[in-house]
Amino acid sequence: MPLAMNRKPFITAAITGAGATQDKSRLVPRSPAEIAEAAIDAAKAGAAIVHCHVRDPETGAPCRDRALFREVTDRIRSSEVDVVLNLTAGTGGDLTFGEVETPMDIDAPNTDMAGATERMAHIRDCLPEICTLDCGSMNFGDGTYVMTNTTSMLREMGRQMTALGVKPEIEAFDTGHLWFAKQLVAEGVLDDPALVQLCMGIPWGAPSDMNTFMAMVNNVPDSWTWSAFALGREEMPFVAAAALAGGNVRVGLEDNLYLERGVMATNAQLVEKAVTILDGMGAAPMGPAEVREMLGLVKRDMPVPA
Repeated sequence: MPLAMNRKPFITAAITGAGATQDKSRLVPRSPAEIAEAAIDAAKAGAAIVHCHVRDPETGAPCRDRALFREVTDRIRSSEVDVVLNLTAGTGGDLTFGEVETPMDIDAPNTDMAGATERMAHIRDCLPEICTLDCGSMNFGDGTYVMTNTTSMLREMGRQMTALGVKPEIEAFDTGHLWFAKQLVAEGVLDDPALVQLCMGIPWGAPSDMNTFMAMVNNVPDSWTWSAFALGREEMPFVAAAALAGGNVRVGLEDNLYLERGVMATNAQLVEKAVTILDGMGAAPMGPAEVREMLGLVKRDMPVPA
């Protein structure tokens, strides 16, 4: 496939994520106030979209507390900074098995399995412009944890997203996830054209090498909008790679904690570095209004609590 560089990409800032990073850097935001402040700072630095999880404010552990999502959403929307809000819908599919000889001894403290309606509860509460749909199951790192998303679960969550008018961002961790995403569009569960995030370098999904990356890119339909990221030290090279291959980019503390070797980053600093890379390539990042127009997004206020 001939490369067609995207000279007007958008930047997504993934603010805090659900990984065990809270004790690795004091700059990983925990409380709703910290998450919202980091999102606002990232938007000021050039991010058109902010992708938000929430964490227990005391421990920093990832959670799916609806009140915390509402507070983050309200703080971002009540600020004077415009940004497209993207909330995760990936929580509630976390399954931790027992050890190899006792696999059905499910580790309850580390297992969080919920039904589709419950997994979508905070999306109904907050009505973000975008929410994520992890389009498959996989061994997510070593050990006994499996990211669990059955085809039936994904169909139902996709239907609920479409009915709410919230744009799904398909999270594709391997080529099979893209295959199923195309099936969801063919069935009318998701609208066409779709939005895709290519997630590179997460063990044990698609590795972050260029051959695999271009295989992922070549499996995205031409009419769809796509973005990409990679973990750790590959984060900034993939800013350039994604734009060069015609896509959009994502950076943030969900994916990488360092500005450079030995120097911890903030989300805003990672966005600023991505802007510098794109500027050096002759690319100018989109603003949030341009992203809404391109993706057909509707910016909404918080619904009144029931």
